[in-house]
Amino acid sequence: MSNSVSKWFAAFLALLLLYIVPAGELARRQDDLSRIVVYQAVTKFVDSVRTKGYITPTMYQDFLQELAATGNEYDVQMEHRHKKYQPEYADPADPDTFLNRYVVVYDAYYQEDLAAYLFPQTDMPRDDERRVYRLTAGDLFQVRVQSLNRTPGMLIMDALTGTDSSGKAAIVFPYGGLVLNEDY
Repeated sequence: MSNSVSKWFAAFLALLLLYIVPAGELARRQDDLSRIVVYQAVTKFVDSVRTKGYITPTMYQDFLQELAATGNEYDVQMEHRHKKYQPEYADPADPDTFLNRYVVVYDAYYQEDLAAYLFPQTDMPRDDERRVYRLTAGDLFQVRVQSLNRTPGMLIMDALTGTDSSGKAAIVFPYGGLVLNEDY
């Protein structure tokens, strides 16, 4: 009887070592390649926006196509913070009470605002100048990409380790910085 159990255990261990572990390693490597593609796509897009000072619908669509090449589904969140200087007054109603200093204030525009500007509900051509979203030098621009689906690597590792990572994203990459130029 114990000989039969040891044979079943050896067969299960052989199956695990010959097929399942290499498949898990292959899926993990695929996840790593997806992370590299996301990293390159996000840095290229954000650096391009920061250097040029604008976003076109074509730039954004190309960025989404690069992300889609990984086979994963992503949530992309863009954020633009426009820098403004507001003067300080002792009495805001009296312009003669200027305190000789300014406060830096940021107006924030998020994914919905930028998408509505890039892709309006009108029949404007894709290369129309009115669809170019312009930023100013000194503004902040950030993009955050997060995967929505569970990757095969996550599924296999969950099965091997007995964990549940359904609430966690496999790929999360935030990147951004100051707009350096206004090339429009």
